[in-house]
Amino acid sequence: MLPRPQGVNQISVMKIGELARQTGTQVETIRYYEREGLLSEAARTDGNYRIYSEAHVERLLFIRNCRSLDMTLDEIRLLLRFKDSPAENCGAVNELLDEHIGHVAARIRQLRQLERELKELREFCRETSIAGSCGILNKLSRQSPRKESTESSVGVHVRRTHS
Repeated sequence: MLPRPQGVNQISVMKIGELARQTGTQVETIRYYEREGLLSEAARTDGNYRIYSEAHVERLLFIRNCRSLDMTLDEIRLLLRFKDSPAENCGAVNELLDEHIGHVAARIRQLRQLERELKELREFCRETSIAGSCGILNKLSRQSPRKESTESSVGVHVRRTHS
């Protein structure tokens, strides 16, 4: 256990490495969330080490749960504002989730279309041969780029499309 700096009344304090272990979060990600204002800045020891409390663990787990649902940092900021104001009406939280569900549904439609296009492309080379006569490579060389490319779906923010 680290000595508590003045003003820190939490029962337990921990360094960033322990916070990272407890929450399954990389240290650099924790620092990033601090810079982005999602996680409050940590107090510092006399030796200038950041120290975190159980409140940081709870907030970081909330952020990680939101990220696991592919929410953007802006969406998480809004949710945190409501979490920090428990007496507020949560109608905007419902609206945010409804909008996010719409983003996910749109991305699913795009991915299904992409799957169909890839299956059609796969039909151009049913048997292996030399690369110079590969139907897939030849088709990709001749066709125009897709109208609905990944770059054009900026508003749709579902991550982890590729493993």
